[in-house]
Amino acid sequence: MNKYDPESIRVREPRVACDGSGDIPAALGHPRVWLQIDEKGYVDCGYCDRHFILVGGPADTGKAQAPEDANEMVAKEGLEPPTYGL
Repeated sequence: MNKYDPESIRVREPRVACDGSGDIPAALGHPRVWLQIDEKGYVDCGYCDRHFILVGGPADTGKAQAPEDANEMVAKEGLEPPTYGL
């Protein structure tokens, strides 16, 4: 991976939140968006190009960052993903 490749993060749940933070405070990232991983086994954030890979899914090669992931970030902040009337 070179410095221009998007960050890849392995997650345990198919629904993830991304706010562009990580090594920077959330206030310096982008608006929080909720993303859904589909049958491909991954989803990319449209703001920061962060690449979320479902652990055990078809796109999981085990080479991405281990799951200290967006789902854990959401749990730490006590947030719930939107249900959109589901």
